[in-house]
This record gives sequence, C-alpha cells and structure tokens, in this order.
Amino acid sequence: MRLFAPAERGRRGAPEQCMDQRTLAGASIDNVEIERFDVPIETWWSTSGEAGWLHKYNPVRVGYIRDAACRRWQRDPMRPDCLKDLRILDIGCGGGLLCEPLAALGGALTGADPVRGAVEAAQLHAHGSGLAIDYRCTSAEALAAAGETFDIVLAMEVIEHVADHNLFLERCAQLVGPDGLMILSTINRTYKSFAYAIVAAEYVLRLLPRGTHQWERFLRPEEIAIALAPHGLRAADVSGVTMNLLTRGMQLGRDAQVNFIMTAERAAARS
Repeated sequence: MRLFAPAERGRRGAPEQCMDQRTLAGASIDNVEIERFDVPIETWWSTSGEAGWLHKYNPVRVGYIRDAACRRWQRDPMRPDCLKDLRILDIGCGGGLLCEPLAALGGALTGADPVRGAVEAAQLHAHGSGLAIDYRCTSAEALAAAGETFDIVLAMEVIEHVADHNLFLERCAQLVGPDGLMILSTINRTYKSFAYAIVAAEYVLRLLPRGTHQWERFLRPEEIAIALAPHGLRAADVSGVTMNLLTRGMQLGRDAQVNFIMTAERAAARS
C-alpha cells in the first residue's frame, strides 16, 4: 500500500524518470501513479510522516521474507547473516526501507525504482548506514530485457499501481532464477478491502491521502497465481496482514481479505 499524495506540480514539476523507462515499448509503469512517489528525500525515512505506515509494516515484511528464504534454502532464520549470498531484487524500492534491513541480514540487495528522486534518497540513506546496496533507476522490464536473474524477486505494494499487471508479473517471473522465489504484497479485491483500505484508511482514519488506491486495480491471490503459473512459478503461500486499529500495529494472520503477502516459487531444478 503506497502512501504519498501527488507531487505539487507548480513546485516540483513532473517526476524525473530514467531514460530506459521512457523508451520501453509496452512498459507496465503508470506515469500518474509514479507522480505520487516524487516526494522530498526526507519523506521516505520519517516515521511520523506519510511513510509512517510503511515503517510499521516493515518488520512484518522483513520477517516474512526472511522466513520464506530460510525455508527455501534450509537456513536458520535466527542467524544474523541468514540471507548471506542470496541475490535479492526489490522492485519499486522507493527510499530503500525494505532493502536496508534485508542487506543487514547478509542479502546482496539490488533496489530498482523508476523515480530518480527515490533512488537518490535510498542511496543517500544507505551510505549513511554503511550498507552496500546496488540501487538503480530502472524498471522490471529493463532488467528482464538485460537477462538478469535473482534468487528472490520482491514486488511489495507495487502491483496495484502498475498499468498492466499481467505484463508486470511476466517480467518479474523472468527475473526469478532457478529454484528462486517471488514474494509480493498487495491488497485483495474484496468488499472488505473497499471498506478498510479505501473508506476507513483514506476517508475516516486519514492514514493515506484520498485517491491513493483504486479498488478495481486490486488483485485476488488466485488471479496472481494464475498469471504466474505459465511462467513457471507456483503459488506456495498466502498470508494475511492485519492492522490493530487501536495500536495501528501490523501483524501476519489468516485473514487475507484486505492486505496479503504471497510467495511463489520456481520448481527446483533436478540433477
């Protein structure tokens, strides 16, 4: 779930995108949605600002990714370097909120985002944190076209903002290497998600700016699973993510009617 209101056109102008993004035929990126994330650098890492919700969600995301990776490669999730030598791509990395804790667990992180300002924010913060993260102002399409592959491909709170979700999922699948995983989080298309993610979050509690989400763009887990299957990825897990409305804390659970995280895996290669 993204947080940001559209940029003030008079002050900032159109968001600066990377050249490869403008020249990609049939790219899945929606320029209107991209404009929402052209925000001042300091916005990304402020826990009290528009990104505060992502900071609360981050421990849930990191724990889920860590545990999924350790199950796949039979590692101890309690080891501080449990993601060592795993090549991980975070598509739509924004200011790097997810990349940094995964890199701290030993992962070899690549963060990709089409908005240059977000990438610059991520690079600046990683430098200050002493973390070596390969941030790139690029897209899933460009990375797939270059033939790159990763052990884990992440698309967290991204697919509900793309112009063509089938194309986006196809390109993401191309980026998943042998035995690899794709992990994504998004919002389910249910009546409950309309009530909670739009009416409550945007209009009642004001957790998000109005207009952040369009209900018709939400995807159900089974729709994502069907879209990934022809590209060699099998849905292995769907977990719900719920918010405690009193504490506004996030937690994993069985209820996937609003937010959910999903893992898809490529079939293990046979020797």
